[in-house]
Amino acid sequence: MKILTTYQIREADAYTIKNEPVSSVDLMERAARAIAGWFTDNFSFEIKLRIVAGPGNNGGDGLALGRLLTEKGFRPRIYLLTSGTGYSSDTSINLERLRAMNIDPHVIASADDFPKAGPDDIIVDALFGTGLNRPLTGVAAELINHLNNSGAKIVAVDIPSGLFGDDNRNNQGKSVIKAWHTLSFQFPKLAFMFAENDKYTGKWEVLPIGLHREFTDGLDTPWHFTDRDLAGPMLKKRSRFAHKGNFGHCLLISGSYGKMGAAVLAASSCLRSGAGLVTVHVPVKGCETVQTSIPEAMVSIDESDICFTSVPDLDQYDAIAAGPATGTSTPSKKAIYNLLSEVRVPLVLDADALNIISMNREWIALIPKNSIITPHPGEFDRLSGQHKNSHDRLISQMEMAKQHKIVIVLKGACTSVVTPEGYCYFNGSGNPGMATAGSGDVLTGILLSLLGQGYEPSEAAIAGTYLHGLAGDFASLDYSAEAMIAGDIITSLGKAFKQLNP
Repeated sequence: MKILTTYQIREADAYTIKNEPVSSVDLMERAARAIAGWFTDNFSFEIKLRIVAGPGNNGGDGLALGRLLTEKGFRPRIYLLTSGTGYSSDTSINLERLRAMNIDPHVIASADDFPKAGPDDIIVDALFGTGLNRPLTGVAAELINHLNNSGAKIVAVDIPSGLFGDDNRNNQGKSVIKAWHTLSFQFPKLAFMFAENDKYTGKWEVLPIGLHREFTDGLDTPWHFTDRDLAGPMLKKRSRFAHKGNFGHCLLISGSYGKMGAAVLAASSCLRSGAGLVTVHVPVKGCETVQTSIPEAMVSIDESDICFTSVPDLDQYDAIAAGPATGTSTPSKKAIYNLLSEVRVPLVLDADALNIISMNREWIALIPKNSIITPHPGEFDRLSGQHKNSHDRLISQMEMAKQHKIVIVLKGACTSVVTPEGYCYFNGSGNPGMATAGSGDVLTGILLSLLGQGYEPSEAAIAGTYLHGLAGDFASLDYSAEAMIAGDIITSLGKAFKQLNP
């Protein structure tokens, strides 16, 4: 699914109006009808509902919604914020339609007119849409703060009022609706992808409103949202006559004394993701652990008893991953440098491999093209420098991926996968239960497996990240977000594959 800029969305609105053709007020009616359907599906007619509309087209959506919900049997109280410049034409039309039903919204001109609401109320925020480009002030800002402090659940129409759709780096966030749920029209907004904005968006979902498909399909954007429809077709079907040699021989360099669990988790997920053969390179004291825990894996034994110090012969491997719990000792640093110098196939680099490279940033240039690196935000900042916010970090991620021709998987709630061409895919699967020890090791194993099976690195990263999150979603259903552990993600990989590649 594409993530369009607010300017592109306005273009899509205008094109739809001109070429469908459909009037702008009827397009607004579609949007309101979509939200009304959502309310009908999720609430009873008895809810205490307050709709707070603004003077622009977002307010028009709110007024139309109030009329439609009234016709369905709800009893919303409708409020309309005044403006010195009047109302948009479509908002004025919907105001007249309400008055034709003998419904006159409560006008908000000052703080004395603010709606009274509490924890038992549902408030619809239809104050301001994506057209904002500066923070709110005056009565509008006071109103938003009043609604946030009411204790009511707030449902935002298209975007929480006060939040910018694209770039919020210059938005202080002092007067932004803190929504319980956000209903975005046709496409998600880039702002929804950043951790800093989660307190404003709450849970969000996309409601289709029939924007012109041919036009939106032709729009170019660097940002995408990975859902089942995008990730599923990337997975390959297996031939009935296939054998293990068709699915790659993967080398995993992982583990150190006292931290062999990372190797076990990564190797197990690599096998569960379809790799034909998996060899795990471990220190001497890790051999028994791996062979006992994963009988399906082979073992390559390092010269050291306790850590990674020597690179094995790489010629027989189709894909290689390094870093989970290898440690950052001086011998391991030398071994990572030797690996980067000798390898001839794309790598997956994670954890301590990245920590070592961050201590020697010039080594980034040694990473083979089309390799995949999987930092979390702290590891990425150590590689590229500190960042003030997630948006700045995303820009650095895109610049680094293009400069070094690598795939960067920046882990988080909406893990972002940036390709060497600079395209960014925010992952749509996963849940807070995956914030547990070993979850990243499981992801490394999945990515290694897909690379070994011959997937293009970008597709391996996009589909693999989605598979990882989807398996986590199944694990959360089985065990709960609190009780699930990384091994449960591996156990659930089969369900994820079945859903994505039936």
